[in-house]
Amino acid sequence: MKKQINTRPWCPFCGQDVARPRPPEQRKLGEFNVGECQCGAVYACDATGHNIGSAMIEALVHACNDDWDLAWELMPEDDYLTGRIEGYDEMTHQVLEEKHIDGRYVRGVLYFVRLHRDIAEITERMKTKKSGAAPPPDDFIPEPERDPKRKRRKARKPEVKKLVEAGDVDALVDLAFDDVKTLWFMQRCLYDPDPDRRWHTAHVMAVVCRRLSTRKPGPVSDLLHRMFEASADSAAASWGLIEAIGAIISARPDIFGAFGRHLIPYLGHESTRNEALWGIGSIARVRPDLVRSMPYYQIFNFLASKEPLTRGLCLRLVAAMKADEVRRRVEAMRDDENEIVIHEEGRPEATTVGEMARAALAAMDR
Repeated sequence: MKKQINTRPWCPFCGQDVARPRPPEQRKLGEFNVGECQCGAVYACDATGHNIGSAMIEALVHACNDDWDLAWELMPEDDYLTGRIEGYDEMTHQVLEEKHIDGRYVRGVLYFVRLHRDIAEITERMKTKKSGAAPPPDDFIPEPERDPKRKRRKARKPEVKKLVEAGDVDALVDLAFDDVKTLWFMQRCLYDPDPDRRWHTAHVMAVVCRRLSTRKPGPVSDLLHRMFEASADSAAASWGLIEAIGAIISARPDIFGAFGRHLIPYLGHESTRNEALWGIGSIARVRPDLVRSMPYYQIFNFLASKEPLTRGLCLRLVAAMKADEVRRRVEAMRDDENEIVIHEEGRPEATTVGEMARAALAAMDR
């Protein structure tokens, strides 16, 4: 007989395991058990599988802090994404492939909702919409929905490689919506002996994943898991993986920010230290609060590194965090004229350690 495959329930947006749903703090009639993922998604459990609509409403209202008026104002895709995990058994907190256990059927569903913005931002957006004013700029505008009747294209490695080299993001995004193997082939392009081409590929991957995740965050989460597993394999080369991971997380820290803390162990290896510092610094530029939630004090020790590039990348992180606690150490580095090259948006930029120190001090003053 086929062996039953049981797994812990996971978040379809970030791929992390989620806790058992619990009754909400505000008890009410006909309630569902709910939970929250570290990435910001919330979920509701329908143990019978027959009340999916009610579970969807429960999750959406819970995401809006029980503000029913706000929940009914939101538009799917524009304001939030949804996902679901079927075959969930609430008694054992498992997802069952065969959907039965101990002679009973399992029809439970976990329904996930993830808002694009914070509640305060959504409330302000609704006010501006009702007043007729121009809405505030949104960095995470959802991709236009593709025609479900379109003829889907199949991704091929030579084509993906040419598109990556040309930096044709639009074509890569369209291809990724048709075939998620596009992300696999892009990952293979990282294995290149030329570091400049690796940095270019990492940047292109981040932009593609940023746009794809506005509608399909699941494949991007799977990609991050694969790259972490590949970089942890001592028998494989980790060319380009760490910098690509950092670039992807920094492109959508609201969804994949929880992956950032897993870059910390790579600081202990000389072969991946600079790439991990670059990745953590890139995350800090858009979400310094995520880095401050990590054990980050040990990172400041790299200000005393013998390698100029390591010192420069650590100063880049200090500037992004506005870490005034190391001001004296940074002031002592203002006259360090060692030349370094740091890649930004896939392009190499020449600078000196002293220039990075002065930029960090200016950031602290601001």
